[in-house]
Amino acid sequence: MAIPITIPRLGWNMEEGIFVGWLRRDGDPIQAGEGLFTLESEKATEDVECLDSGILRIPTGSPSPGDPVKVGDLIGYLLVPGENEVPAIDSQESLLKLEAVKGPVPASTSRKVECTKSAISPRARRAAAELGVDWRNLKGTGRTGRIREEDVRNARKAAKVRDESEVGDSRITPTRRIIAERMRHSLSTTAPVTLTTTADATNLVDFRQEMKTQQAEKAPGFTDFFVKLAAVALAGHPRLNSRWENDRIIQLREIHISIAVDTEAGLMAPVIRDVPRLSLVEVADRSRALIDRARKGTLKIKEIEGGTFTITNLGAFGIDAFTPIIHWPQCAILGIGRIQRQPVVINDQVVPREQVTLSLTFDHRIADGADAARFLQTLVTLIEEPSAALTRVEDA
Repeated sequence: MAIPITIPRLGWNMEEGIFVGWLRRDGDPIQAGEGLFTLESEKATEDVECLDSGILRIPTGSPSPGDPVKVGDLIGYLLVPGENEVPAIDSQESLLKLEAVKGPVPASTSRKVECTKSAISPRARRAAAELGVDWRNLKGTGRTGRIREEDVRNARKAAKVRDESEVGDSRITPTRRIIAERMRHSLSTTAPVTLTTTADATNLVDFRQEMKTQQAEKAPGFTDFFVKLAAVALAGHPRLNSRWENDRIIQLREIHISIAVDTEAGLMAPVIRDVPRLSLVEVADRSRALIDRARKGTLKIKEIEGGTFTITNLGAFGIDAFTPIIHWPQCAILGIGRIQRQPVVINDQVVPREQVTLSLTFDHRIADGADAARFLQTLVTLIEEPSAALTRVEDA
């Protein structure tokens, strides 16, 4: 019998994604391990591989490139040689006929699918894709509540009337929805507290200027410096490198730092792994590559998962202090403000010095205020005397 191909769950909270397109054509022979289709979810794009071999069949009703899909949606089949007949995908109810299928499950099937009674006709699905209508929230007028093409077109007309009275487009993209859900989840499941302090960054600025003179375009950016220095500080204050899990505080051995990246698709946070083991130049190289992939939309799931601490830098926008939101399930996130020359009193004399504001938001369930304050004290010391900390830490 035909083996169903369904949308897998690629991320911890993934419920839906965007179907980017098939990597093979209808009727192509597929070998185990080959890429089958491309799926965009959790701010990343992944090629989904198949664990089985067979003939790919893409029935009528399969999603088109750009269509929204839900985890578990049926999108195609694998046939064994000699099989030809496959049912059209008029709705996900057709999966009920496949519950008795035996044998290996393809890589694109990540869990048993929960079928729903809501349905959309193939013509309505195509119309929704052409008009940019999210049909999942529509109420169908067909038999058993099925969404018809007329329902989609009426929804687009209603949306157009609303659009004419609005300044901008109010539609929410899947990426923006994921960001909103994560922010809401973070605020509802943590006890966030923010501490701010300032550090004298004069020596740090001078240190970077020397590296720019030597390395030109490949010189580390200020965020790279803060990533490395924060990792050194976290090694001495591991409570900030922890997470709350099942009513326990889990202290993490490795230090993987997420860096917030502004992209056209929304805020992303790729992860620089094992930062204490990297030199500053290596941190800069990995950061540069991750930021480039984030802005091109080619990050993989593994590159945005597993962070233990986050850094977000708004200094380039002229921001001094702000309240960053914890990147759940991490304990803390460090906000970096702009580096600005200001008058400072030293030995009863007013002198110009480069100052930077640090904003640390932490989960008060995991760490106390004194824990966070001591971490900031250590970090300030490292920023003010950075040269010793910015040497390579060799593998043990």
